[in-house]
Amino acid sequence: MATRQADDAAPAKETHRSLFGEILDWMLVPLLLLWPLSIAVTYIVAKSIANEPFDRALEDKLNVIAQQVKQQGNSVVTRLNGPARDVLHADNVDNLYYQIRNHRGMLVEGEADIPTPKGEELPPTWTTEFRYDFVRNAEVRVAYVYIDLNKTRPETQFNHDSRLALIQVAETLEKRSQLANQIIKGVIVPQFIILPIALILVWFALTRGLRPLAELQERINQRRSDDLSPIDSGHVPEEILPLVGSLNDMLDRLSQNIRTQKRFIADAAHQMKTPLAGMRMQSELALRQQEQEEIHKSLEQLAKSSKSATRLVNQLLALARAENPMPDARLMHAIDLTELARDTVQDWIPMSFNHRIDLGLEAPDEEILVRGDRIMLRELLNNLIDNALNYTPAGGHATVRVHMDAAHQRAILEVEDTGPGIAQHEHVHIFDRFYRILGSNVEGSGLGLSIVREIAQQHGATIDILENPHCIGQKMPGCLMRISLPLTSAEEVVEEEEP
Repeated sequence: MATRQADDAAPAKETHRSLFGEILDWMLVPLLLLWPLSIAVTYIVAKSIANEPFDRALEDKLNVIAQQVKQQGNSVVTRLNGPARDVLHADNVDNLYYQIRNHRGMLVEGEADIPTPKGEELPPTWTTEFRYDFVRNAEVRVAYVYIDLNKTRPETQFNHDSRLALIQVAETLEKRSQLANQIIKGVIVPQFIILPIALILVWFALTRGLRPLAELQERINQRRSDDLSPIDSGHVPEEILPLVGSLNDMLDRLSQNIRTQKRFIADAAHQMKTPLAGMRMQSELALRQQEQEEIHKSLEQLAKSSKSATRLVNQLLALARAENPMPDARLMHAIDLTELARDTVQDWIPMSFNHRIDLGLEAPDEEILVRGDRIMLRELLNNLIDNALNYTPAGGHATVRVHMDAAHQRAILEVEDTGPGIAQHEHVHIFDRFYRILGSNVEGSGLGLSIVREIAQQHGATIDILENPHCIGQKMPGCLMRISLPLTSAEEVVEEEEP
């Protein structure tokens, strides 16, 4: 039972379709379906072609008989002699029957088995008509004509005063079938020869047409693993150009990401050298010291360097997590920004006491919901508060503010301080990795605002850098970092997460 459940839970094995086979199917299947239809149409056309000469011959025989039918008194007589009757029956393949009936419908001469024409309206006199019928359980082709015994020319309208005689000649269909079969054989036999040749030509054409795909695959396989240059599209068919263009765009993005990662690793290694070198120097110095006081100073410096290295590593990990979120981390939920700010500020209260800075929170009582990742948004606010506390001098103020812009459906998160502020020309650079404002004399790695920017971009937020409006006229202009996030509701997030 467990094995059965495991098999049911396992995803179905993906099957790959062959482009060559699919094109071949779409070409050959209609061809094979149309081939019997073409044979049927050819047979119908062949029968029509075969009927024409035999119908003319049958009509000639009918006219010969009609010319020998005369009226003598009130009777209809024929002048067919013995040799004429023999000519009518001189056929070693088909059987030929004839019939003559007078104006009363009585048989005058010939075979009584030939049925009379069906239909209420009579055709014009002296006009030959054809039909299919049965004589002695055999299908025959019948040519018949109504003649006016009083006139020798055809009339377009039927005259009730006319004395009509019906003459019919019937012939079996053996010669017609033989001719139709010969026509069919003449058409089908070449098709049996042409069809395999056509299949071979189609196979060759498809192989030739799909060769550029194989050549493109070979060129890609021959590339080095570190070769991310664009694929040459000079010899690529027009239909594959969009695919090659998409691959080149992907290679370009991948190349940029790799360059960014290499630069990040190089910058991180460079930044790690300083605290690690300081830790090594202080540990070696402590080992050489003899006096407790000197050893204590060296250990204090070692602890300080260790703290800086730990903070740098944590920020590097936070930045890596922000730039490369895991699939589960991308699941956004409805988050109360007010509650998040209140919990985060409480964690920083002890640090603000150590820096002798008044850290406050201004937030409404109601919920302000945003759609996001709680851990990442908390990291964003932690870095903003950390910057505010580090750059605000002792005795200053730092305030975290949460409010709502109902007109624009935005949630506003602000962190303001009474520090030296950020010059206008520095706004472009402060979000770069490891960038630090010269002359700030504040310890740090220069990664905090880079992390803030990455998290803000993932949440569709905007960042504004302003001066603290409460520091007007003071030497310290202060700084106000404003994060604007889209508002949401719990119902909207639930609807998006439902399958």
